[in-house]
Amino acid sequence: MKVLVTNPIAEAGLDRLREAGHEVVTDYESTGDDLLAAVADAHGLIVRSGTEVSREVFEAAEELVIVGRAGIGVDNIDLDAATEHGVVVANAPEGNVRAAAEHTVAMTFAAARSIPQAHARLTAGEWAKGEFLGTEVGDKTLGVVGLGRVGQEVAKKLDSLGTDVVAYDPYISEERADQIGARLVDLDECLDAADFLSVHTPLTPETEGLIGEAELAQLEGGYLINCARGGVVDEPALAEAVGDGILRGAAVDVFAEEPVDPDNPLLSVEDVVVTPHLGASTEAAQENVAVSTAEQVVAALASEPVPNALNAPSVDETAYPRIRPYIDLVSTMGKVATQLLDGRVERVEISYQGEIADEDLDLVTASALQGVFEPLEWQVNAVNALRIAEERGVEVTESKTRTSEDFRSLVTVTVGADGTEIPVAGTLFQGDEPRIVLVDGYRVDAIPSGRMLVVRNYDEPGVIGLIGTVLGDHGVNIAGMFNARGTIGGEALTVYNLDDPVPDEARERLAEDDRIIETRFITLGEDD
Repeated sequence: MKVLVTNPIAEAGLDRLREAGHEVVTDYESTGDDLLAAVADAHGLIVRSGTEVSREVFEAAEELVIVGRAGIGVDNIDLDAATEHGVVVANAPEGNVRAAAEHTVAMTFAAARSIPQAHARLTAGEWAKGEFLGTEVGDKTLGVVGLGRVGQEVAKKLDSLGTDVVAYDPYISEERADQIGARLVDLDECLDAADFLSVHTPLTPETEGLIGEAELAQLEGGYLINCARGGVVDEPALAEAVGDGILRGAAVDVFAEEPVDPDNPLLSVEDVVVTPHLGASTEAAQENVAVSTAEQVVAALASEPVPNALNAPSVDETAYPRIRPYIDLVSTMGKVATQLLDGRVERVEISYQGEIADEDLDLVTASALQGVFEPLEWQVNAVNALRIAEERGVEVTESKTRTSEDFRSLVTVTVGADGTEIPVAGTLFQGDEPRIVLVDGYRVDAIPSGRMLVVRNYDEPGVIGLIGTVLGDHGVNIAGMFNARGTIGGEALTVYNLDDPVPDEARERLAEDDRIIETRFITLGEDD
């Protein structure tokens, strides 16, 4: 498969892609229409912050499976458009955490002790020892805005130097903040308490301009450090606050526009330390990020879970072997249930019973929905299944219970519409062999593969023989048969695994017999 790389990454990442058998195309110059042409036949796309992955890109790339962001921030990628088109977006949040945190700490000390300014004066021939009176970081209060991976690492490092750490992050628990030695507060209290304010949020509509003139005034007498994303801090307001002495200093590694405009006001304020987005610029970080991103692209192209997927269900790699057999099983069950319903799907319920209920099952649920929707010819995969359900007005519910009467684990997919519900349940036998064990209330032991004929009939002598004869007359070979009945002489249901499609003429012949209530020919996407 073709993987297009539009921004430079470490060679180790490119090598990993090639080792997996993929064609790697590097194109660091294409933009606009040239980029759309380059990505048209790509299955994977790897970018950094220098490539804008817009809706137009996703519309042009019909074969695209994954966009890998070699770094953390994804504000240059249209996540909504990716999800609508069923494309995984994954970043590499771990690879440069240490590098970004260390750079933040370095920038904190550089601003507090005026290190770049003193260096410039000394190399210019001035011994300006008496003009620089620094601030000690120890025994001060560090305010962290955004307690994600990098924010946590910065908090740990500066906490070890004797700072009191307060943090603002509406998406993290107090327990987690306590674990890293931070006290969780609201933004106003964070600004009021901080001597040093370190910003570590992604750039989103919610965080754009989060730190503006009013917030900087609350930080009076302190320092602001931004090594996260440009645009979170109002740059003109920050330049003015430092220039007017409201803040003692600032350190900025990221800008709203990069490369930075030479007229950016932050560049002309002496007490603002600036670096050109160097947070992840270490040899180790670049290699880690490249390999991590490549691994996720390889996983996506192999239809494996993507650990750092931002818009698709993911699962811990240690748990994946336990749930993997259920992924294909529930997808098949969803296909069977929808084809038995033979109509518009209004609701889907996925229930987990027994040991399986203890697992992280988001990916399994998404696969069940994918199976339900595929026979309806909706363009669906595990990335956009929930989005499609919402857009189509399909109600989705999930339930879990640790008890299961007859099986160690049991999964049931139920589809419904217009007062009718069709449940299909499955489990794994020894050796992870998948089985469908319930179809619309009937206990069966069916192998979920290939082609299936589901027949409802009255439990009378000769019916199964008739079905076998009709199928044989039309050249259809029966690979397996699984029969169930409610009561003697009542209704029965039989599932046939077939080697061949069932012609319409065969089903019409069966329908002519009064003992046959209904036949449904089901295809599962294998050799059909």
